[in-house]
Amino acid sequence: MTDQQQDARADAGVAVPGPARAVPGESHEVSYEVELDGAEPGGSGAPARVDLAPAPGERQPVIPAHLRTRAGLRAALARQAQLAGHRAAYHSIRSPRYLLLALVWALAGVVRLALRQLRWWWLLEQSGLRNDAAADGDAREWRALHREAKETRRVRGMVLAAEVVALAAAVAVLVLVAPWWARALLAAAALPMLARAGRPADMRIVRPAVVTPRFRRLNSDVVLRAYYAAGLGHPDKPDQQVTFGAPMHRDGDGSRVLVDLPHGRGLKDAVEAKDKIASGLDVTESQVFIRRDPTSYRRHTLWVADRDPLAVPVGRTPLLACRQSDIWKPAPLGLDERGQLVTVPLMWNSILISALPRAGKTYSARLLALYAALDPYVTLDVFDAKGSPDWRKFALVADSFAFGLTPTRYGLPGDILLATLSGIKADVQDRYHRLSEMPTGICPEGKLTREIARDPRFGMPVRVLVLEEFQEYLDMGDASKEIAALLVFLVKVAPGAGVILIDATQRPSGVGSGAVAQQFTSFRDNHALRFGLRTSSWQVSELCLGAGAYSEGLDTSALLPEYKGVGILRGASDASPTVRTYLADGQDAERILTAARQLRERAGTLSGMALGESRPETAVPVAADVLAVLGDAPGMHWETLAGLLRARYPGRHADATPESVSAQCRAAGIPSVNVKMLGKTLKGCRRDAVQRAASAR
Repeated sequence: MTDQQQDARADAGVAVPGPARAVPGESHEVSYEVELDGAEPGGSGAPARVDLAPAPGERQPVIPAHLRTRAGLRAALARQAQLAGHRAAYHSIRSPRYLLLALVWALAGVVRLALRQLRWWWLLEQSGLRNDAAADGDAREWRALHREAKETRRVRGMVLAAEVVALAAAVAVLVLVAPWWARALLAAAALPMLARAGRPADMRIVRPAVVTPRFRRLNSDVVLRAYYAAGLGHPDKPDQQVTFGAPMHRDGDGSRVLVDLPHGRGLKDAVEAKDKIASGLDVTESQVFIRRDPTSYRRHTLWVADRDPLAVPVGRTPLLACRQSDIWKPAPLGLDERGQLVTVPLMWNSILISALPRAGKTYSARLLALYAALDPYVTLDVFDAKGSPDWRKFALVADSFAFGLTPTRYGLPGDILLATLSGIKADVQDRYHRLSEMPTGICPEGKLTREIARDPRFGMPVRVLVLEEFQEYLDMGDASKEIAALLVFLVKVAPGAGVILIDATQRPSGVGSGAVAQQFTSFRDNHALRFGLRTSSWQVSELCLGAGAYSEGLDTSALLPEYKGVGILRGASDASPTVRTYLADGQDAERILTAARQLRERAGTLSGMALGESRPETAVPVAADVLAVLGDAPGMHWETLAGLLRARYPGRHADATPESVSAQCRAAGIPSVNVKMLGKTLKGCRRDAVQRAASAR
């Protein structure tokens, strides 16, 4: 867990099972204010213990994790101060009403106390006995009761007279002798007690400033009852009992416990019974989170939120501060179900984002792109196949871009994308070659470093390629084959050279046919990070989140339709949190991108189409194509090269012949030399010469 995540943790503590009382006016942040039901045994046997003793040698933290840093301490104090301020303001405005009600009920309390004293003096409870004796004709019993009543009334009358005299003397002293502040203190002490005695039990004077939410405090009996009701075990069979693998404790705004299912059952059973578990816990399904545990398949973590955590928006993105970002640090995406900050490590990764329309897919992808835009040392390429207004302001900073599929003043969007992808591929191959030859003092591990990426002498800045609705680019005829092949190459190879792919689609399957369909599947499945917002079914969810996601309890189809910008992030860490993404609307994006352009202008890194330059050359240098088809071969004949170029790039080299290829290569600075291949020595080119020509360009 990062420091940022620790800073964002909410209060956590050990919850001790037992009954709880409703505390009027307490904060909704207190996790066990309302006990909805009493402890009910899970079965006829002895209830399983959930408050296990710590293992030998295990030490509980002295200071909670969220209070160990200044930011966490400030956040906790801010929450309490905000709550206290709200309560103070709420009750201050209503204080005149409280005083008036207290006076009214205090007068009623005086009358009630006086009537109670009179009833006590007159011994009214004996009247029934005397009436019974008279009805039975028992004169002796009636006379005995009458004598006792007279004696009791005489004694109690003297007591009441003494009380009246003492009260009158006290009032006289207060009025004639005591200072005003003593009278005020006595009135302040007596008024609440008299008002409490006078008001009805269902009419409160002071109403709570914060509505107490309805949620359940988890204990062993409630959890066991839920699991047994879901059919995940049986309380009366020793080999079918549900047990607990760790102490139950508070975790953020919810309760967390490690559950061990009976032998023969596992995580998949718990995931499929999630709705029944929620019913047994008497909460909504969106409050129940089941996550796998790496130690055993039959063990999983159950986290139950006090209230639906996904229905609470997290507000505007922190990127609105318009400060310079650093692509080498994780990008803030939102908060998880526990209120912890979720960040996405962009470096060395490719990110796939998928969802139904209007579920927040574009906004989520744009958040990451905006973070990259605020780093002036990042080269940005943005292509939006649907042509919506959501991405058009990226023209302020993008090295290359295209919006929609209709022709623009820069040319056809498909041609611009093809040229960009081809250029990135050639750049990636060149980067690997140059990085491998750098001395260890500059490049210690043979891969891109922050210093190399930010040094203009090397010409290897981090590059971010954003593709919105990329499936549309794979349905464009002959060009789709080349685009698909380039995308597969980039998603497999480019992240290691500092090229980041952010790809969004609402169709994670069924695109194209034949080779294009296979390449689409390969492209989709090779993304390292997956972020899935609401989908139509668990099958589509698994296509987005990757194989095995559903069996791990990850299902984006379970997200409710009213959740906008809520999704499951898989691959960024060991956990797969459900994330409520930050909001950045169109105006926010324009403000951030305007600041990003200014940062790039000051750094001198604004380039390409953002400067008004023409689109990238659609005629890709022949050296890049020849280098691609050469592969690992040290050299190749012109005749063989021509055939490979025709097969791989039919759009550009449909008429390639040995003579035309030789002429193009010689024009690019690649000499024609004798090459021995398959026992034949014919004219061709060597790989080292092609690499030099590509690097020189």
